[in-house]
Amino acid sequence: FGWGTWGCGVSKFPWTYDQNESCYLLAGKVTVTPDDKSLKPATFGKGDFVTFPAGMSCTWDVSEAVNKHFNFF
Repeated sequence: FGWGTWGCGVSKFPWTYDQNESCYLLAGKVTVTPDDKSLKPATFGKGDFVTFPAGMSCTWDVSEAVNKHFNFF
């Protein structure tokens, strides 16, 4: 289907989405804090399916090593 796999260890880093992304977390836990302060941080973990919009800038705070399937569209 064209879904890639990506993973990272415990870390904290900024990220900007150039395209829409859908992802399914296979393992781990992350809190995503949008730079747009009118939006609230959200925490995701194993089994969650999330979509991020193109143009969103945020900080990923990975508290448990993450492994995910992802697809840009």
